[in-house]
Amino acid sequence: MEFFRIRKDIPFMKHALIFNAISFLTFALAVFFLLTRGLHLSVEFTGGTVMEVAYSQPAELAKVRETVAGLGYSEVQVQNFGTARDVMIRLPVQKGVTSAQQSEQVLGALKAADPEVTLRRTEFVGPQVGEELVHGGLMALAMVVVGIVIYLAFRFEWKFGVAAIIANLHDVVIILGFFAFFQWEFSLAVLAGVLAVLGYSVNESVVIFDRIREAFRKYRKMTTHEVIDHAITSTMSRTIITHASTEAMVLSMFFFGGPSLHYFALALTIGILFGIYSSVFVAAAIAMWLGVKREDLIKPAKKDEDPNDPHAGATV
Repeated sequence: MEFFRIRKDIPFMKHALIFNAISFLTFALAVFFLLTRGLHLSVEFTGGTVMEVAYSQPAELAKVRETVAGLGYSEVQVQNFGTARDVMIRLPVQKGVTSAQQSEQVLGALKAADPEVTLRRTEFVGPQVGEELVHGGLMALAMVVVGIVIYLAFRFEWKFGVAAIIANLHDVVIILGFFAFFQWEFSLAVLAGVLAVLGYSVNESVVIFDRIREAFRKYRKMTTHEVIDHAITSTMSRTIITHASTEAMVLSMFFFGGPSLHYFALALTIGILFGIYSSVFVAAAIAMWLGVKREDLIKPAKKDEDPNDPHAGATV
């Protein structure tokens, strides 16, 4: 499906060096902010107090969040679980304050706003749990990265695998850099969003790589950068349709999904935008600089084949 078709190929690779310099600068800034500011980790990673309270009527989460924030908790997690009357509150660790003191303080503030609220459960999530979650998250990220490299190496060629993984890690680090710079809360939901961006970005790279392989088969006289320009140009309509529809869904979560989905949708938005950029100006350009050529993707013609035959040697 295409909304439009561009007749003349856009010379993307002509400006690849400039855009990759911008990418490198953005990447370096993201690494700098990660090292100097670090991530503002949520309760799941750092440890803290988890409270479950019950209301006699459906709870107003915004009011509950405002009440808890009035106690000095800037970014507390408040969400329903089970029914609309049950609320889970996650409180970060405070120096010099025990978990019991935190829960008593919060429950007192909630009872002042609604005397009928009752405490169902309070639990301290220790740092050990946080360390396990960090380790599990990093292992999941590493497995995704290795899986992508193996998949692309088998489907296309190792140069495409290397190019794609550099581009995808470029997206991940930039997302983390945004969260470090603005000190947005990094939770398990955001980690899930980062992993989703990896899959989403590699899908875009695969589409472009597939078109590059087709163009190598079809256009024998084109140079490598001309083939890449043609492949990217021919996918632009598909890219606009796919990313616009996805971003419409993500923005609906961002504006109407509430605080629990706010940073998840924000991570996806950053990832989608930079995913488009990296697939064109990072992955494709790196593949070109690694020396990808027609012979890497297409078997050479047999001796008894006519070299002028456009279908000669076009199998993979």
